[in-house]
Formats: sequence, structure tokens, C-alpha cells
Amino acid sequence: MAVFRHADVKTNDEDQLAMPNFIPGRPAKLNMQGKEVPVKLNTFNVMQMPTKPVYQYDVNVGSGTEKRGLIMNVWESKTVKAKIGKGWLFDGNKIAWSLHKMTDVNLDVDLDVERGRDVRPERKGKNKHRFSMRCTKTLRFDLLGAYLAGKTDYANEITEAIIFLDHLMRETPSTKFTQIKKSFFARGQSRAPLGGAVEAFKGVFSSMRVATNPANKPCLTVTVDVANGTFFQEAKLQDAVLQMLNIPNPQAFLGAYQQAVGKGWDKSMMKTNLKRLSKVKIIVAHRRDSETNQPVSYVIDKIMSRTAHEHKIEIRDGDKREWMTVADYFRRKYNLTVINGLPLVKMTKKEIYMPMDVCKITQNQRYPFKLNEKQTSSMIKFAVTPPQERWQSIDHGLNMLSWLSDPALAHFGLKIDPKPVVVKARQLQPPQVTFGGTGNQAHVAPNEAGKGRWMLLGKKFLGKNTVPLKSWGVCVVQGRGAVDAESAKRFFNRFVEVYKKHGGDVQNAKYQLVPGNIQQGAEMVTNFWNATGNMNQFRPQLLFFVVPDRNSETYNRIKKICECRLGVVTQFLQSAHVMKNQDQYHSNVCMKVNAKLGGFTSKATGALAKIAPSNAKIPTMAIGADVSHPAPGALKDGSTGSFAAITMSLNPTLTRYAAQCDTNGFRVEMISTPNIDNLLGRMVTHWVNGIGQGKLPERVIYFRDGVSEPQYQHVLEQEVRDIKNLFKRINIKNTTKFVVIVASKRHHVRFFPEGRNGDRNGNPNPGTLVETGVTHPFQFDFYLCAHSAIKGTARPFHYTVLMNEAGMSSEEIQQMLFEHSFQYIRSTTPVSLFPAVYYAHLASQRARGHAAEGNPSSGKKQTTEPKETATSTSEKTPTEVAPITPMNNSQGIDFSMWYI
Repeated sequence: MAVFRHADVKTNDEDQLAMPNFIPGRPAKLNMQGKEVPVKLNTFNVMQMPTKPVYQYDVNVGSGTEKRGLIMNVWESKTVKAKIGKGWLFDGNKIAWSLHKMTDVNLDVDLDVERGRDVRPERKGKNKHRFSMRCTKTLRFDLLGAYLAGKTDYANEITEAIIFLDHLMRETPSTKFTQIKKSFFARGQSRAPLGGAVEAFKGVFSSMRVATNPANKPCLTVTVDVANGTFFQEAKLQDAVLQMLNIPNPQAFLGAYQQAVGKGWDKSMMKTNLKRLSKVKIIVAHRRDSETNQPVSYVIDKIMSRTAHEHKIEIRDGDKREWMTVADYFRRKYNLTVINGLPLVKMTKKEIYMPMDVCKITQNQRYPFKLNEKQTSSMIKFAVTPPQERWQSIDHGLNMLSWLSDPALAHFGLKIDPKPVVVKARQLQPPQVTFGGTGNQAHVAPNEAGKGRWMLLGKKFLGKNTVPLKSWGVCVVQGRGAVDAESAKRFFNRFVEVYKKHGGDVQNAKYQLVPGNIQQGAEMVTNFWNATGNMNQFRPQLLFFVVPDRNSETYNRIKKICECRLGVVTQFLQSAHVMKNQDQYHSNVCMKVNAKLGGFTSKATGALAKIAPSNAKIPTMAIGADVSHPAPGALKDGSTGSFAAITMSLNPTLTRYAAQCDTNGFRVEMISTPNIDNLLGRMVTHWVNGIGQGKLPERVIYFRDGVSEPQYQHVLEQEVRDIKNLFKRINIKNTTKFVVIVASKRHHVRFFPEGRNGDRNGNPNPGTLVETGVTHPFQFDFYLCAHSAIKGTARPFHYTVLMNEAGMSSEEIQQMLFEHSFQYIRSTTPVSLFPAVYYAHLASQRARGHAAEGNPSSGKKQTTEPKETATSTSEKTPTEVAPITPMNNSQGIDFSMWYI
């Protein structure tokens, strides 16, 4: 094993670089399987680093706890600039860099004097701040060069140098555009309204990292990609409020506002929704700044329960004091008649109140809240673009960054090549997909499978259901668009025929058909369950629900009742599809039903058997793990937590997986020791007693999704440690070899095949593998595009091998990942991710419907909607969340694929 070397750079001060002591080193040889294909990447190599030393300074303003806005005002002051001169780079908080070394600087900066303000005597000196700066470090880029050349090991100075370069790269764009973390936005033509006073912009993302160049040598590179952001629309505040509340006109708003105030403003949904305007910047129509002649700006604190005609303020004129309404004040002071009935707006400045109709939201303000369903749909349409359009947007982003004319880059001596990196990728050989039966229909040839899609027509499932279908029923949920009984009968009669053609074991073609009233809730499900069991004189094995819409509340309530109370698997169907009664839809349903009843669709066999002939003979267990978190803007009171899901293979071909889930604290990424012991423990015991014939596997491949590089060490030291301890408790002499692989799609790398080496949309063909150009120079990582993108630009998965006790070769691991993507049990396409992790993701999302009773996230209908708030790491949040309701395992649902 090689020493870990830093891969990516976090530029936020609060981010810490966590580095495991040892992970597998980069393989000595690249994968030579398949064929070579040229692929353009959205990465751009650094041609020249600074040659002169850069001096790093600690900057302090006041007590050190001042807000960043004040810090920047002091930094930009004439007093400071006169002392330190030009050519500085500042992170806006605590660190500055320069090519010049200076002695310690200590100054007093009076911002009122700076701006020529005439302040009252009692306020003089109140805006004076102490500024201090001292040189603390010297950044030398020859050390970074030596590290990239492999001549020295990692050191903190290397990270500091890259952090400086990352800041340097953002210095000039930050003065021109709206910056959100590593992205920049300008309100141009690439925008779309999303509704609710929100619009989307396209911007540019850029990030520097260490990588390998196309010649497989270490280098620095910059990834540039499209950024899609959401912003408040520039609009009159009263118009924005109508859109946010989905109220058609001002008159209707006045009525709704009076009603909300009358029933109790503080508990009203209107106030909750309008809290999203807090901290939004506005300008006013009646005042202009005396220095700039621009409209005066304020920041909203809250929307009041009083109007400008109701709220009184104290007006002082020398010794004279007078109380008057805000409306009267505006009439007297500005000769403005404000609209009667609109709420008053309180600003963050003390005792500043504005009538709503004089306020206007300014542009380029980020909308940090969770989008509703309609907004999300519009956002997806805006963000999803084919490869050619995406590259055009990237090209536009390069023009925004304009490296060649960037004065900050030129001053410090950093040069970035504006030409993209082109690498020699490999297109791995696709496998044969094997089904049941004999003849031509028993398999899909590699050249056909490699196109990314195949048909089920005429094919039998390789693994038919081990639970013969003999007690089942159909509940047609009533409502607008519900299917009629005769159409339902035609559909399910045909379903039986199609399932049998696919090899399904249907011992009883008769089924119970009942109408359902969702308003009856659990009673509807229980009556349906009893009717099905009584008709067949056998405990129900499968319940179908035909629903008229995609209501997630209905879905979750029924699923929870069936899985947790009754212990039976279910299958939901849309009324529209049932009425169409098409065979292709039947086949898709059959794949899911077959999986839930113990079967599997197919298996993939290909070049892996030649690369590693002994692979199939090694008793192997695949484990997938994922933790899902509440969406941004969700409640922070512990009622909605993180959900951990662990999947485990149930057969030697790794085509079936069990899944167990539970809560995992609030935004806690590492799976807890109790969850490892309880969730995985039950499944491992099942594996040992079944497939293992009393023994643990010789090899475990642990796939982990959703963790970032600073968390790699925690995965090894917590999760893998707990799994190994679990195995040791089962057998103290256990010698199982572990392979640990992290899968990540949270990156900005995209493949753009050159010439005719992509599919018809310009996306890479399934099996496109990239090992250079953007991968780490010292770690065992790679990018694999295993699927065929239906829409937009394909996103490859980034895999990093954290442990390889089994000594699997890179070719073996990469081919295994690719071939298993063809074994996803409910699809006739290869999927983008190894199925074990894909299933874990599905299960963790499904488990949210199993939240325990009494917990607001249980799926029970709430009387009020949860408030939406912007996420903030500074807020205290609980880490304990009640466990979910366990499933009723009396029929073995724990080891079915209930989540499919």
C-alpha cells in the first residue's frame, strides 16, 4: 500500500482535510481491455505555477468576531490600502497573500471618516475598528512541484499552496459576478423562470485539483463545468409576494392577509412562507444615496402583522417628538401615498420600516430554499442539456473566467491552458446478458447489450420466483382518473399470461379485486388484506394497488401498513398504464414482482471470466451502503433525520440483494456502530446459514456511496472496522479479505467523446473508462460511464479503492463494476452504478415512509406544513432521531427485494 496523497482541495476555512494513513496506490499499469477511444474532458491543465515565493498573512479586524461585510469594508478602506499598497489577494476573512513581505501592520480605521459621514457627537468613534496584519508563512511552489513529481511526500505546505492558487483563480471573477462557493453567475440570457418569484441562471463552476495529465504524469488541473443556480427574481416586492403565495391579484392578497392576521399571524402559513424573504436585499423607490445617486438599499428582516396605516413611529425634530403612522410619515416626508392594507416590512437596520409598495427585490440574490414540485420540474428541464449544448455553456463559462486576460493570475504568475484535456480512454467490452430458457432468446449478445438497451419480449427470467404466486389481490383506489373494474380485470388477466411467458410460477391465476377508498386509510388496506386471504384461504403474498395519481402520501402510508404491520410486499400501478394494458409495461411490472417473490431477471457474463478466471469460484459477499439526508430547507428539530441503508447479496451471482434500513441521526454521514451490528448482523447471519453453508465469505466487496474525500478515513476507521468486528464475533478465526470501494457522482467531470466514438446524442458509449487526465496521480481511482444517458449529458461515476486486501487487479475491479451494471434487476439497460449501491439508495429513500409513529416524519398527515429554512452549519441540530418502525418479517420480507 502506498501513502495517501491529497486529492482535492477544500477552500472554505471550516473544511478540514482528513487523510487516511494508507490506501491502495495507483496501479502501475493502465487498463488495456476493450478499445481505445479519444475523449475530451472539461478539465484544463495548469501550464505555469508562480515562480516567486508568496507571503501569507493573518488578518484581524476588531475583536476577530466581526462579520465578513465589515471585514471587507475595513480591508477596502483608503487607510489600509494606503499602508499596504496594491497586488494583494484576500480571502474575505482571515488570510491575505502578497508577493511582498511586510512588517506587522496595526491601524485604526474609522469608516465614518473614510466615507465623509457627518455623525452626531455621541456616535463619533463608534465605527472605528482596529486592523492588524502579520506575515505568518511563505508559500514556495517548488515544494508543490516536487510533490507532483513524486520527489517528496505530502506536507501541509502543499495544501496551503493549492488553496492559495484556488483563491487566486477566483479573485477576478468574484469582482465581476455573483459568487456562490466555487461558482459564478451573471444574469444573462441563460435563465428561466421557475415560478414563485424564483428564476434559474446558468453560471460557471471551477475547481483546481491535483491530477494526472494525458501522459499519466502528475499535474495541476482545473475542472470547469456548468453551474445551475436558483435566485429571487428582480421584481417589486408586492408582486413577488403574490407569486410566492400563488395568489392571483392584489385584492385577493389583501383579503388573505387580513384573514391571516385575524386568525393569528405568528401561527399562519402566510407568515411561514414569507419568512423566505428574510435577509433579501431590496431597494426603495423614494430615496437615493447622496454619494452614488443610486437607490438606497436595505435588507429585509421580516414581514409585519401591521400595515403602514396602523404602525406608529416616533419622529424627532430637535427637542420636538411626535408619533405618527408610517403612512402619514411617507405622505409628509416624501409626498407618497402608500397602498392601504399591504403589510409593513421591517428591515434589519434598527427601527427601519418600509411600506411594501416602495420596495423592490434586487437581482442576483440566491434562493437557498427547497424548490416545490413544480419548480423542481422546471429546474430539471432547464438544467438537463445534451453534450453539445453543455459544452457550449462550458465555453461560455471559460469566457467568463477569461484566464488569459486575468490581471490577478498575471500578477502572481499562474497560467492555465484554455484548451481542454483530451485523453485516451478505454471502451470496455460489454458482457452477454443471459436469461432463462434455450435458443436465441436465452441471451442478449454483447454487441446488442453494448448499445445500452434490450427487449424482454420472448425472454424467460433466469431466476423465477421462489415464492410461487397463489394468494394475491388487486385494490383499485378510487378517485378522479381511477380505472374501471373491467379494464382492471383485462389488465391482470393479461399480466398473468405475460408473467407465465417470462417463466413466472403462478399457481393461482385467480385474484381478489376490490375498490379502495383512501380516506379509510389503514382500514382500507386491512379489509383488502383480509378479503384476499379469505378468498384464497392462504396468507396474502402480494398486494397490487392501482392508484389514479402519484400522491407520495398515499404511497408511503400504504407501503408502511403493508410492510411494517402486515409483512407483505406490494406493487403500485398507475391507472393510466393499466388502462393502456401494454405488454412492455407488463414486462416491466413482471421484473419487479419476480424480484419481490424471490427471483431475478438475468445475469451478465463477459471479459471478467478471462481477466480473473477464479473470480466466480471465490465465495463473495457484496455489500452496498448509503445514507440519505433531509433535503435542504427541511426541518432542523430532529423530526426528519438521516436514513442509513445497507444491502447484501443473497446469491453467488450477486443478482439479488436484501436491504435493511434505520435512522442514523441528523445529517450524520457515517453509519453508526449499532446500525452496522443490527442491520448488517441479521443479513450476515442469514448469508452464513444459507449460501455460506455455515461459513463466512472469503471475500467482501464493500461499496459505499455518498462520502467525500475528507470522510474516507472515517469509512475505514468506523464502518469497515465495525464490519470486521461483526465478522470476528461470528467467527473469531475469520480471515475474510475486504475490498472497499467508494462510489461518487458528486463531481463535475464529464466525458465528451471525439469524432464518432460516442452515441447518437454525443454521450459516451456504455463502458467508457477514464484513468488519466482527471484522476489522482497517486491514488487508485477512475471514472466509469457504464450506462447510456437517456436525457442530458451522461455523468460518469467516480470510484476510489480505499482497501484491497483481496489483491484484485484494476482490470478485474473495473470490468466487474461494468458487467454488474447489466444485472440491475428491474431494468433492460445497464445502470450507471454498481447495483448494490443503487439498491441501498432506493432502500434508504423508501425507509422514510417507515418512520416511527409519533415522529412528524412518519408520513402521518400534518395539520401545518413544515417551515422552510436555509441550511446553516452554525445552527445547533440534534443528532438523535427515533428509529423507524421495523418490518413484520413473519413471511421473510426482510430478505425479499421489498424496496424495488
